[in-house]
Amino acid sequence: KQSRRPLAEGVVAADGEVQLARSADLDDPVIALRAAAAAAQQGLRLAPATLQRLSLAPTNLPLPWPRDAREEFVSLLGAGPAALPIWEDLDQSGLWSSWIPGWERLRALPQHSPVHRFTVDRHLVEAAVQAAALTRRVHRPDLLLVGALLHDVGKGLPGDHTEHGVALVQQLAVDLGFGPADVSVLVDLCRLHLLLPETATRRDLDDPATVTSAVARLREFSVVSGAIDAHELLDLLTALTEADARATGPAAWTEWRAGLIRDLSDRMAAQLRGEQPEAMAGPSQEEQELLDRGVGPGGIEVVVQQRGPVWRVVVVAHDRTGLMADVAGVLSLHRLAVRAATLHSSADQALQVWTVQPVFGEPPEASRLREDLLRVQAGTLDLHGRLAAREESYSTSVAQTAPPVVDVVQGASDRATVVEVRSHDRPALLHTIGWVLAERGANIRAARVATMGSEAVDSFYLTDAQGQPLGPVSTQQTVEAITLALVSR
Repeated sequence: KQSRRPLAEGVVAADGEVQLARSADLDDPVIALRAAAAAAQQGLRLAPATLQRLSLAPTNLPLPWPRDAREEFVSLLGAGPAALPIWEDLDQSGLWSSWIPGWERLRALPQHSPVHRFTVDRHLVEAAVQAAALTRRVHRPDLLLVGALLHDVGKGLPGDHTEHGVALVQQLAVDLGFGPADVSVLVDLCRLHLLLPETATRRDLDDPATVTSAVARLREFSVVSGAIDAHELLDLLTALTEADARATGPAAWTEWRAGLIRDLSDRMAAQLRGEQPEAMAGPSQEEQELLDRGVGPGGIEVVVQQRGPVWRVVVVAHDRTGLMADVAGVLSLHRLAVRAATLHSSADQALQVWTVQPVFGEPPEASRLREDLLRVQAGTLDLHGRLAAREESYSTSVAQTAPPVVDVVQGASDRATVVEVRSHDRPALLHTIGWVLAERGANIRAARVATMGSEAVDSFYLTDAQGQPLGPVSTQQTVEAITLALVSR
């Protein structure tokens, strides 16, 4: 005689599976959700016969969902990896689509970005699975789990997927039985789910305007008198960002990107507490000593230091037009992928701090980088030719990619003009942009570089010869020059 262990009302475990009890009421609209949640929480599969009986049951969930249905749904999502096989069973049986209107459109929908390892539907479920491991970081784990599941539901429709998602989540959250305040939070999570990753990877976090702008956007949409306040919304967004990135793929959640997002979140939390944003960060004490010591005319000093998963390359040289382009080119020549760059100057001395990761292996010794920079400066190393030859060797089959886009980011900084370049990544991309800026006479105060798979999003903080933001005419000409240089290659 088989042993049947009760798990929930109308649900038992038997023979290593979850089955319906003999007394189960198939007219109960919550029975399928209850069985699915019990199976996931126990780490068991739904018995095939049980799944078939549930899928054929005529009862639909009432709208809005009753509280017990919503709680079972959250319990299912909160089971973490054990929820995946249950979701697959529910999806194949048609139950999942009956619960989430519009899911059919997302099923097996391909992603446009190659950095994604899953289709849209699988990505959303994976995001909820990843969020289940982060629920202890937030005050409302139910909103985190459901927000992770719904954050990309606007994909597959023409136009901006976030705008579509906001409208869809507004109705879906109501259908799931959430109250008005909670609905607002879920809408905010969809609306703002790209705020932290885009800000952290594309903006200079040492510019006070960066954090101030992000906090202002958070406050604009935070629910200050409902379910949560701005601090709690930030906690939810931080956890959602990590869950989303982990569900995307390894390129979306590197140690470097994780550090940037944590840094931004910490700075935003400090400002929400009333602390003033830090002033523009100058060189560290060690870097300032290098800058003060300086180098003689034509001299260059290079220091290479490991900083966790990344490396820091510090270059001190006489300030000159094209220095940034030369350094970027030499780093590219040695197959060092640039993650960020900050530039300082004092009198005729320039200090450049580059954060890099080797494409493979270990970075070269500082002496090799210094030697190549000196050869470029002396004209004995044809950097342009070497980089062009390498690029040509990689271009035997040219992928059809979207044209580059160069934009001015309004309001991103009070102290510089911020130009953002979105392009297909390729060797010496920064070198090319650097040379254009040098020819235009634009000084690069800082740069933020983000590479996702084969796509690059690079932001440059530019000033004129007097250290002021570029004028309107100069800005437009700079944008056009960068665009032309990238399109023509």
